[in-house]
Order: sequence, then structure tokens, then C-alpha cells
Amino acid sequence: MEVNLDCIPCFQRQALQAARFITKDECTQEEILREVMSELMSTEWNTDPPKMSLAVHSIVREKVDSNDPYSKVKKRDNDIAMEKYDDLKNLIEEANDSFETAVRLAIAGNIIDFGANEDFDLDETIDEVLEQKFSIDDSKKLRQKLEKGSTIVYLVDNCGEIVLDKLFLETILQMFDIKKISIGVKGGPIINDATKEDALYVGLDKLDPVEFFEVSNGEPRTGPERGSEELKRILNKGDVIISKGQGNYEGLSEISDIFFLLMAKCSIIAEKLDAEEGDIILKHS
Repeated sequence: MEVNLDCIPCFQRQALQAARFITKDECTQEEILREVMSELMSTEWNTDPPKMSLAVHSIVREKVDSNDPYSKVKKRDNDIAMEKYDDLKNLIEEANDSFETAVRLAIAGNIIDFGANEDFDLDETIDEVLEQKFSIDDSKKLRQKLEKGSTIVYLVDNCGEIVLDKLFLETILQMFDIKKISIGVKGGPIINDATKEDALYVGLDKLDPVEFFEVSNGEPRTGPERGSEELKRILNKGDVIISKGQGNYEGLSEISDIFFLLMAKCSIIAEKLDAEEGDIILKHS
């Protein structure tokens, strides 16, 4: 999926949002925004949006001399979601369709995204998503693949959201004969995306059996880039491939046989999916 012209002002908004979040110094904020605008002007726009976003946020980290400027927010969101864990687990166990409820909760968690929207209400979103109609619903295909498969590759997205991913994966392990789960995390910090450290913090390593692999955050030696041949080889090791969030959809939508779970949080993604902003999606490519 290539960058749309409407993505460019969105990247500028992300940069200014990040700058204001990280520092109160307006001179530094201006420096960050100017450097990001220069990067956008000098970069070819026939790339995919995640690559451009990675470049934007690399500039932010460099200018404020912080490897993980969102670390406190990430921990806060993980803590908030973990406080809801027991209640949400009971909700899944008591549901008429535990699988569908777990899917919906995993998608609801996708609202926690500082790249697309810093203003969100997780409780309100959960209530809405539990009742909301899917714009695209390939959940039947997902169940069928899980019934036949024994290995899962699962690409996570954001902190906080990963707690609801954990609930979804626990439900899958209870319902299907899965022998191994490989979880893809960011190889280094970018916005509020989940790293291995974050995954361990919320207990994703307690799933049995599980292993982790890293995906690039745009910096050297942080893992393969989305869409790269190396990442494709990793994905192909899974009988079932599940991908969370808009960024992963943007970077992997041209690859076949992936189940994308996301909330359409911008007009470009919504249009690409023939959906509306705010729609919930479970799409098989």
C-alpha cells in the first residue's frame, strides 16, 4: 500500500503531536517539525506509509535524545489494560461465543494508537465493539484455519492492546490444538508500539508454547522490515498468520493468506477496505 497524499499532513501532525508530548520547549518542537518536513520533501512517496512513519519517528527520537520517549505512556496503557484483564477474561468465558468475543476485544484494543489517535476511551470502545457489526468478517475462515493448523504467527501492534491480544491467544489455545505461537514485536521503540520488553511485562511469555521475533522499527539491527523477504519467510512458518493494526495492514496487505484484525481509524485505510472510519475489520487477504 503506497503513501496517499493525505498521509503527508498526517505525518506532520504525528510529528508535532510527538514533539509536544515529549518537550514543552517550542524551539525544539519547531526543530523537530522542520526536520520532519524536510525529510518528507526529500523522500520518495512511492513507498508504504509505515516506512515513512518509521523515518518520522526516528527523527523525533534523535532530536529529543530519547530512545523511547513514550515509555511512560506505554507502561500506563499496559497497566490500565491489565487492571481489566480478569473482568474481560470472565466476559469471554461467560459469552455464548467465546471466540467471537475474544476477537472483538482484540480489535477493540486497537483503539490504543498514538500514531492515529491519542484521544481514546478503551471502556467505551469495548462496549461499542462488542455490539458493533463487522464491516468485513472473515472470522469463519479464521476458525477453519485454526481447526486445521498447529502453528500461529501473530504480529502485535500497540501497548495496552497486547493485553487483549493475550486474552485472544489464550482463548485460541483453549479451543484449538495449537503447538506453537510466534509473536512478532518491534525490535526497538517507535511511538507506543509493543516491544519484547512490553510483551514480557504483560505476560505474553506465559503462553505455552510461545516464541518471539522482532520486526524493524526503522533503525539498523532491529529486525526485518515489513514486506521484506526475510519477514515473509518468518510468516510462512505459520499455518495461521494473524496481524493486528493499521500499520501492519499498510505494510503487509499485498501478501496473501493473512488475517488482518483492526479498527479503521483513518479515511485512507477505510477507503482501501471499502469501509467507514470506526468500522471493525477481520479481513483475510
